[in-house]
Amino acid sequence: MKYALSHAALAACLAAAAVSTAAHAQNLAIVNGKPVPSARLQALEQQMARAGRPVDDAARQQLREEAILREIFVQEAERRGLRARPEVKAQLELATQTVLIRELFADQQRRQPVTDAELRAEYDRLVKQMGQEYRARHILLGSEEEAKAVLAELDKGTRFEDLAKQRSKDPGSAAKGGDLDWATPDMFVPEFGNAMKALNKGEVTRTPVQSPFGWHVIRLDDTRAAQVPPFDDVKPQLQQQMQQQRLVQFQEELRAKAKVQ
Repeated sequence: MKYALSHAALAACLAAAAVSTAAHAQNLAIVNGKPVPSARLQALEQQMARAGRPVDDAARQQLREEAILREIFVQEAERRGLRARPEVKAQLELATQTVLIRELFADQQRRQPVTDAELRAEYDRLVKQMGQEYRARHILLGSEEEAKAVLAELDKGTRFEDLAKQRSKDPGSAAKGGDLDWATPDMFVPEFGNAMKALNKGEVTRTPVQSPFGWHVIRLDDTRAAQVPPFDDVKPQLQQQMQQQRLVQFQEELRAKAKVQ
């Protein structure tokens, strides 16, 4: 009989130990008799990972201590009845909304991911939109009379590059003989860009071009198809941009459907 009782006591101890082990597996710790779920540590780890910080063993140990401290502080706040204060209730409601909204947007992006085919189509559209690049030189003058005088000197055979170095009021290009490097027309003011596009390779504007900066004499040196980075290089940025555009559209659709009185 005593042997049977000892077996029963042993079985009870083993069962209690199993329950205690299971509880510890589910909980990070027990603070003042209240379990701290392991899910809180996981949430802190995810938060750290989203911030781009590595989650190694040392970081996990720090996060574990943070989770325990949070529980201690919250218990003390609860003991003081702070949760019942109106201003605290309002802040808790805002915090809840922030979390739910963040998860809503994340869920929407998971439901409507941007496909590789869509990314490629957008890339091709942007490449086509960029069109051509132009390599031009210019001489910037302060008046139409000065610009006409420069044109007269060009007609006499004076080198464009030399006149740009001597006469141009554009310090950025004058030292380079007026060279503006490769650029698309939309990178210039409309007056300049339109005049540049109208030129043939090697041609100089026959009349001065006025812009908000002054009077220009322009020479077109060359044209080429717009140089864009390879698809794989810009894919991450393009994906982020398209995801953001879809998210904005999703927000606008929800706002339009909402009944606000």
